[in-house]
Amino acid sequence: MSQAATLEKIMHRTPKRGGVGAKTAPPRVIAVTSGKGGVGKTNIVTNLAYALAKEGKRTLVLDADLNLANVDILLGLTPKFNLHHVFTGEKTLAEILVEGPGGLKILPASSGILELADLTENQRLYFLAEMETLAGEIDILLVDTAAGINNNVVYFNLAAQERIIILTPEPTSLTDAYALIKVLSSKHDVKKFRILVNQARSEKEAMAVFRKLSVVADRFLDTLSLDFMGHIPYDAKLPQAVRAQKLVSELYPDAAASRMLAKVSRQLAAERPTLQNDGNIKFFWQGLFAL
Repeated sequence: MSQAATLEKIMHRTPKRGGVGAKTAPPRVIAVTSGKGGVGKTNIVTNLAYALAKEGKRTLVLDADLNLANVDILLGLTPKFNLHHVFTGEKTLAEILVEGPGGLKILPASSGILELADLTENQRLYFLAEMETLAGEIDILLVDTAAGINNNVVYFNLAAQERIIILTPEPTSLTDAYALIKVLSSKHDVKKFRILVNQARSEKEAMAVFRKLSVVADRFLDTLSLDFMGHIPYDAKLPQAVRAQKLVSELYPDAAASRMLAKVSRQLAAERPTLQNDGNIKFFWQGLFAL
């Protein structure tokens, strides 16, 4: 489709909105991120989403790992369309949504999102209107970012309302998590982070990792708030579930990792955070485009 034809199609399509006068609480937008790859972030995101859905929360996962999008692979899904088709005006968000286990929803991504900075103003306005149509349909948006500190990781972290940093007991994971926190704090004035330690052998080991991160952050970064959410234990059932392209929480609900993931999800589900503008789905994308 030519650029002119795409633009004309976008301009003549109006996303359907909810009922007139309907008032709903703005969705909660949580970025789940890490400084280092291989810390199990996507596993945590998808399992938390599954557990939150089981708690009655309408949960949507955005696969924002733009170079290595793999949420669909982890869940054994084969989406035909992704966000790139929405940006080009070929599909609506409703048409690309994929349902995962337990009723959770997935927004599949591709390298097409790398074109965010190149979208025209009309494409951005259309897509923001599309996102607004989801506001009344979900309670929580979990954004599975890529690892590292590249521009796209920073973009999604700044646009989200809350940030959960995943790290493991490995020294490199600790160093890279601190690097990410430093960039977001020093350069973008983000001061609140939640910390979840994955693959810990015990709560004692997880707390030791958190304390190391806290000591370094307190020493070199000003007015920073780090909140320890808990830990997900090392569990041999998890790689078995990955090989089966199933969630460990679904396949082995009684596994140690599944029990702790359920505990964290209950904690999130029970919270009633103060939702400001940046908790709104539309504002999330407005913030993303403005960066």
